[in-house]
Amino acid sequence: MWFKEKESDVGAPVGLDWEWARRTGGVLSGGQRRQLTAKLVAGVPRLVAGQVALAVGRRGSGRVDFAALQLPDSTLAKAAEEQARECLSVHVLAHSYRSYFFGRALAEFDGTRYDDELAYVSCLLHDLQLEHPTPGRCFAVTGAERAVEFVIGAGATPEQAETVGAAIAAHLTVGVADTVDDLGFVSAGAAVDVFGARMSDLDPSWVEELLRRHPRHNFKQHMTEAFTNEAAAVPNGRAQWLLRTAGFRQLISRAPFAE
Repeated sequence: MWFKEKESDVGAPVGLDWEWARRTGGVLSGGQRRQLTAKLVAGVPRLVAGQVALAVGRRGSGRVDFAALQLPDSTLAKAAEEQARECLSVHVLAHSYRSYFFGRALAEFDGTRYDDELAYVSCLLHDLQLEHPTPGRCFAVTGAERAVEFVIGAGATPEQAETVGAAIAAHLTVGVADTVDDLGFVSAGAAVDVFGARMSDLDPSWVEELLRRHPRHNFKQHMTEAFTNEAAAVPNGRAQWLLRTAGFRQLISRAPFAE
């Protein structure tokens, strides 16, 4: 069984990958829930350290230079922008952009290599199904499948589509954000925006500028409602696990952002 394999303390549990997501729709077994809980417990010291750093005013230098920044402008990137603007609410659209910028700031802070075009596309499309739960099938999985179909239609190669699908499907899995690479970029960026993960690594003046460019629109309430609806639709999925085991509502409400 996959959960008997030896794992590193860094990264997602073995087996919770894109193939698993497509095959199961994101439904967790008992063993997988235990593995996620172990990852959660292992990550508590780092989360607490970050919260302490924020409380005492210690902040990092993570940022991207908006003045010099050139966003991906390929045909695929422009198609993803148009799709996101057509399909997402104002709340989720702004979250998607913030996830990209937070992810990019962390990747540059860590010195991690990633495909910027695919990171941008993945962030813009990662919550396509967040506001539209599918009974018995995780929104991150259905969203990933929809994104894969879309990017192939927009000219992406099968390999690019797999990268996008894997990143979107994985963004709810604890441990994926530990490395801000092609797989973990979306998860890392979204984690900053949803519950303030790694905020202590970011330049506070840069965060303020990002929030002026992409306001939150009472995002905490919107995300809490969306996850509550998702958990009801997929009672054995990761959203329900996050709410029940990880205290996700409390994490969202305590995120260091004014709403």
